[in-house]
Amino acid sequence: MIETLRNAWRIPDLRKKMFFTLFILLVFRFGSTIPVPFINFTALNSVFDQYRDTLLGYFNVLSGGSLSNATIFALSITPYINSSIIMQLLTVAIPALERMVKDGGEEGQKKLASITRVVTVAIGLIMGFAYYSMLRSSGILTDKSLWAAVVIILSFTAGTALIMWLGEQITEYGIGNGVSIILFAGIISRGPSMISAGIQLFQAGTINIFSTVGIIVIGLAVVAFVVLMQKSERRIPVQYAKRVVGRKMYGGQSTHLPLKVNMSGVMPIIFASSILQLPGTIAAFMQPKPGTFGAAFEKFFSPSQISYMIIYFLLIIGFAYFYSAIQFNPIEVANNLKKNGGFIPGFRPGKPTSDFIAKVLGKVTFIGALFLGVVAILPLAMGAFAGLQQLAIGGTSILIVVGVALETVQQIEAQMLMRHYKGFLE
Repeated sequence: MIETLRNAWRIPDLRKKMFFTLFILLVFRFGSTIPVPFINFTALNSVFDQYRDTLLGYFNVLSGGSLSNATIFALSITPYINSSIIMQLLTVAIPALERMVKDGGEEGQKKLASITRVVTVAIGLIMGFAYYSMLRSSGILTDKSLWAAVVIILSFTAGTALIMWLGEQITEYGIGNGVSIILFAGIISRGPSMISAGIQLFQAGTINIFSTVGIIVIGLAVVAFVVLMQKSERRIPVQYAKRVVGRKMYGGQSTHLPLKVNMSGVMPIIFASSILQLPGTIAAFMQPKPGTFGAAFEKFFSPSQISYMIIYFLLIIGFAYFYSAIQFNPIEVANNLKKNGGFIPGFRPGKPTSDFIAKVLGKVTFIGALFLGVVAILPLAMGAFAGLQQLAIGGTSILIVVGVALETVQQIEAQMLMRHYKGFLE
C-alpha cells in the first residue's frame, strides 16, 4: 500500500487528485468542529456518556464524534447512506424504478441520483428534528423558542447536504468513493481519543501490560483476517463456445465468474446493529427504575450481554442472505451466459446453470455471513470480558476502515495502470 501511494505521488495528475481529496477531508473535519448555537455542551457530553452503548453511540462513532458535540456535521453521512439503501431496495421492489435504471442508461442513473439527493435532505430534516427533540427533552438547550428550533434543525440538515456534496466532489475529482472516504475519515478521527483513553486506563491500573499487548495482537489479527476475507472469492469456470463468422473463428476462450465471499459488504452489520440497538435506545430514554421490567429489558439489549450477541449474530447472517439475494440474481446471470454463448462445464444452459450458481452462492454467502458475524461479535466479547466497553472498536468500524482502504488502493492502482499502459503500437 505504501509503495502504491509513493508511486501515485510521482504522477502529477494523481497527485492533484490526492491533494483535492485531502483538502475536502480538511473541510469536513473543520465543519465537524463548528457547533450549532443554543446548546449547553457540558450537559450534552454527560448525556452521551450515558447513551454510549445505544444507537446514539453507534451514530456518534460513524460521525467521528460530531454528534456528541452537536456540530453542523452532527448527522454526518448517515442520511445519505440511509437514502441510498432505501432507493436500492425500492429499485428492486418497484418495476418503474428498475426500468428507469436499466433502460435509461446514464440518464437513468442521473435521475436516480437526483431522487436520492431529495430523499437525503428529507431524511436529514427528520433526523434533525428528532435530534432537536432529544436535546429539548434532555434540558440541553439554552433557548427553546421557535427561532432556535428552526436554526438548529436547518443547521443539521444543511450540514448533511454539504457533506453529500463534498462526497460527490471526491468521487468526481478526487480519489476513491467520496461517501466511503468521508465515513472512513470520521471513524479514523476517533483513533487518538481511543488511544488516549487506553493510556489513561493503563496508568490507572485498570489494565496491565499483558492485557494491552493481547488487545493489540488480537486487533492486528482481526485486521489481517478482514483483509484476507475481503479479497477472497469463489471462481466458477465459464467456457464460451466457438463460432465461425465468415473466415474468422470467434469464442472458445475460458474465463471465470467471480463470487466474492463478502458480497454484501458491511451492510448486514449496519442493518443488524441499527435494528438491535433501537430497543435499548428506547429503554434508555425511558430511564426505568432498577428491578422493573424496563430495567431487565434494557439489560437484555445491552451490548455486553450474551443475549445481545446471539441475536446480533443471527440477524447478521439473515441480512447477509437477504442482501446477497438482492445484489446477485442467478437466473439473470445464467440467461446472460446463454445469450453470449457461454456455459459452465458439466451443466446445461438455462435452469441447470442457474440452480448450480444459486447453490454455490448459498455456500459462499454462508461463509461470508459467518465472517461478518465473527468480526462483529469479537470486539464486543473482548470488551465484555476485559470490562473495556469504551475501547471496543465495533466490527462495522473495522470493516469500513479496511474495506475503504483496500478499495482506494485498488482504484489508485487501476488509474496508474491506465496511465502506464502503452498499448499495441510499440
